[in-house]
Amino acid sequence: MASVAFFHAHPDDEAISTGGTMALLADAGHHVSLIVATRGEMGEPNEGVLDDGELLGDRREAELRASADLLGVSQVDFLGYRDSGMVGEASNDDPTCFWRADINEAVERLATILRDNDVELLVGYDPNGVYGHPDHLQVHRVGEVAAPLAGIDKVLWATANRDLIQQAVKDGAFGDDDEEDDRVDRQAMGMPLSQLTHAVDVSAVISRKRASLAAHASQIDGQSFFLSMPDEQFSHAFGTEWFVDAARHREHPERVGDLLTSIFD
Repeated sequence: MASVAFFHAHPDDEAISTGGTMALLADAGHHVSLIVATRGEMGEPNEGVLDDGELLGDRREAELRASADLLGVSQVDFLGYRDSGMVGEASNDDPTCFWRADINEAVERLATILRDNDVELLVGYDPNGVYGHPDHLQVHRVGEVAAPLAGIDKVLWATANRDLIQQAVKDGAFGDDDEEDDRVDRQAMGMPLSQLTHAVDVSAVISRKRASLAAHASQIDGQSFFLSMPDEQFSHAFGTEWFVDAARHREHPERVGDLLTSIFD
């Protein structure tokens, strides 16, 4: 059995991009750990979710732990940095945020956790942090340095299939332009299909992936893009998770049921 760590920027990122893969690995008996850089303090809570006096970071940590339980995660760790907020926001200048973290300090925090868990495979983000969020970019930078420092030579980048997203934008799948469209360029999200190396079919655990998303109720409610679609449409949209193994290049992604066999063979 292997020890696999997933390194994410905020609570809910794990559910969106890697929840199914985490569940499959856990079901197969592997040790799955989740490391999160921040507690998502700069998120925008849905109306009426927080109790009087409750801090968003506290709620999002609790939601993350509930999601991790649903996915079979064995251990959850936080690096302890503050959420940096979306690109260009004043919060990017907060000296306690992850974006402003001393890179050597952040690397050592992550490497210590990786060593303590005897991690053999680290899953981080692609070089653009999937969609350019400062904390996601920092996850990539910190992960790439920490992995070899912790003796890990197997690193995957979680990403998105840019070709599918661009087609979805053309088809109007994301609805009308809104505030989020001004902050996130969906046309530049993820990586082109030609650069992806692994397509993991997570349809067998899609209900748990959906439940893990729903656990993040402060950010994702029943009216959200993620949860408002019918089950069949959700499975079609989120039933495959995409990764890049930078050490292995193929013309087309390898569709795999057992991710680790593909990585370690």
